[in-house]
Amino acid sequence: MSRGVLRVYLGAAPGVGKTVAMLSEARRRSERGTDVVIGVCESHGRAFTAGLMEGVERIPLRAVSHRGSALEELDVAAVLARRPEVVLVDELAHTNAPGSPHAKRWEDVEELLVAGIDVISTVNVQHLESLNDVVEAITGVRQQETVPDDVVRSADQIELVDMSPQALRRRLAHGNVYAAAQVDAALANYFREGNLSALRELSLLWVADRVEEGLDRYRADHEITELWPTRERVVVALTGGQEGRTLLRRGAQIASRAGGELLAVYVTPPDGLVDAKLEGLADLRQLTVELGGTFHTIKGEDIAAALLEFARGVSARQVVIGASRRRRWQELLSTGVGQRVVEGSGDIDVHLVTHELTRTVRAPLRFGPALGARRSALGWALAVLGTGALAGILRATPGWHDLPLEVLLFLLVTVVTALVGGLWPALASAVLGSLAINWFFTEPVNTLTISDPQNLVALLVFVVVAAAVSSVVHVSERRAAAAGSARREADALAATAETLLGERDPMPALLRQAVEFFAVDAAAVLSRDDVRSPWTVVAATEGFDLTTVATASVRAPVDDTRVLVLTGRTLSGADRRLVSAFASRAGAILHRDELVELAREAKVLAKDNRARTALLAAVSHDLRTPLASIKAAASSLRQPDVVFSQDDRADLLETIEESTDRLTGLVANLLDMSRLQSGSVVPRLGAVDVEGAVAVASAPLLGADRVRISMDATLPPAEADAGLLDRVLANVLENALKHSGAEVVVQAAATGSRVQVRVVDRGRGVPEGAKETIFAPFQRFGDTPRGTGVGLGLAVARGLVEAMGGSIVAEDTPGGGLTVVIELVRHGHGVAAQDGGPTGATARMAP
Repeated sequence: MSRGVLRVYLGAAPGVGKTVAMLSEARRRSERGTDVVIGVCESHGRAFTAGLMEGVERIPLRAVSHRGSALEELDVAAVLARRPEVVLVDELAHTNAPGSPHAKRWEDVEELLVAGIDVISTVNVQHLESLNDVVEAITGVRQQETVPDDVVRSADQIELVDMSPQALRRRLAHGNVYAAAQVDAALANYFREGNLSALRELSLLWVADRVEEGLDRYRADHEITELWPTRERVVVALTGGQEGRTLLRRGAQIASRAGGELLAVYVTPPDGLVDAKLEGLADLRQLTVELGGTFHTIKGEDIAAALLEFARGVSARQVVIGASRRRRWQELLSTGVGQRVVEGSGDIDVHLVTHELTRTVRAPLRFGPALGARRSALGWALAVLGTGALAGILRATPGWHDLPLEVLLFLLVTVVTALVGGLWPALASAVLGSLAINWFFTEPVNTLTISDPQNLVALLVFVVVAAAVSSVVHVSERRAAAAGSARREADALAATAETLLGERDPMPALLRQAVEFFAVDAAAVLSRDDVRSPWTVVAATEGFDLTTVATASVRAPVDDTRVLVLTGRTLSGADRRLVSAFASRAGAILHRDELVELAREAKVLAKDNRARTALLAAVSHDLRTPLASIKAAASSLRQPDVVFSQDDRADLLETIEESTDRLTGLVANLLDMSRLQSGSVVPRLGAVDVEGAVAVASAPLLGADRVRISMDATLPPAEADAGLLDRVLANVLENALKHSGAEVVVQAAATGSRVQVRVVDRGRGVPEGAKETIFAPFQRFGDTPRGTGVGLGLAVARGLVEAMGGSIVAEDTPGGGLTVVIELVRHGHGVAAQDGGPTGATARMAP
């Protein structure tokens, strides 16, 4: 059974007519004899849409009950049983009701496609998962229902249903999209002209990408190699030099005029060794991103061929390269990269851009990194002394050899010289060897003339072979040295990265790594606002002297105001290039630390804002309620024309007293929480009898007669502050009495070095996920407008217990209810009580 075909109508915005387009296609197919049914489609009260649905068979929807509401969803089983040729399934991103076979409607569609049924569906661009954040930034509305891009991209046919913003707003104003009551709000918010233009642009770009994917597949399937002009792409060839900034800006200008893409390309040798400076490439990569382009690194032996292959691979029609930096005589010897790109470009346009470095810098012969003065000197010594010694030995043994062996021996000296000292000493050895062979061993001897033409040819071949072998050996040695240097750098960076991952404070670790790797005396990151300001130390290794900054061996910029400084030995050029990598990593660490600090500050501000909002809400209700009761009772008592009985007067006075006590408790909790948050609670610890503390704390509470104390007579005292513990127990007991109509049991026991107090109630309890939440400020589980208190009792209790070195948690009571467990340090097992000073809570809360 073949898979069904999916056709999707993509709407640029709600109301553009994607459902109408779907129904129109269904009617056209039905008129041609295709078996078409409607699986699910809503007219939303639009008469024209409802008219298009008439005459098309509809599969009854499946009824789903959810939270007392009757919902209707696509009946996939009924569609499979009916097995039409084509089924219409509107709103591909729709979320099915709980209890449905699939969570999302696109999963229903997938099942129908697997069964071989063609599906026609619709979706709006704002429901595509990859564009969800972008749409929210444009419209301010977060779409809750999304569909993965791959689902829509996998459709066999995608048709964009588009409409100009002005035309869509007119449709909306005429009542063709929403009911009249919703039109004004929609026009003023989601359907603003700017929003619609941005959504339209998003949909066009998304569909353009989909079309290009299809075009690439078609070209690959049909082995089409020539370029087809679709979206304009501009490739900029970079060498890592300073001229790259000029080339990138010129390429960006060309791409912006054509509305195309900018692609920056750097070509490395096949061995992956980068000739350009790492910091230069990093700057060019950053500039590429700022210009809206993408940076690519590719490998290739032939730079021109690799560049053109990349351009054809991405269907680019324009390539930007810089004018040659080589001298004219060098171009006579070999064709430059620019010329080879032009010759092989074919139908690709090549822009040759001049820059400030054109023909101003002599292009060096690239033989890799220097081998060092010591090896170079040894190579020259071998070239001169080795050739002379070999000539002397051969002169002393004339009967043991002839000219072919002599040539091979001198060639051996040349190869050894190339291995030790590089190309130039080897070439010198080849010249000296050829002169020695000519003078000492070629007839007539002791002259530079050669009588036998064969000897002349042999000597010329020797010079050519010696030069070629020397060049090959030299290049191989240099490349091996470069590879070793690159491996050393890579190993150092990898070791640094691995070390920094496990460090809590990575900056000191990075500086220690720099000191060890470069074998310097000290390293530091310094900062100053401008050149006239003194340096300040951001981080430094032990032994760093700020007065040595002026004479430091290396100063690498970290950012605009900070530098990495190394003091001690002078570094080589290769090491200096690696220093920039350490500087970049230091900049990343500092930037990360700044972001962490900003996030911490934002978190604190958000927490303070939430607390302020909750406090305002609490003050607006919970503090005003007792004040209103006091005001009403006092006003009644002051009425001169009303005579109250003794009982009524006593009731009013009782109301005033109870409301005052309640208000006092609320204000006390607010003050306690404020002092806890400011860290001004200083407990005075000492031995406290837990049973006595519970009795004192429960006595003034409403419902104190329901508190039952069950403790062992041998219970040891706790290390606590008597005043603070009284506040803790009062808040916890008050909370338990408030949420439980039955008896509240207070139990206590000693466990090792701790004393555990358990306040057990038989109320309705707290769900597992809310047990920690009830200890947060301004939280009241099951809160209602008639609730009392500002939700600070348990928060204050936790803060005071933790200030005394204890802990407080909530657990389920077996059989139902909540148990609050308070653990305190057992007397004699914790911090000794502080002598002197009062023991009340008030004395330990600094105002």
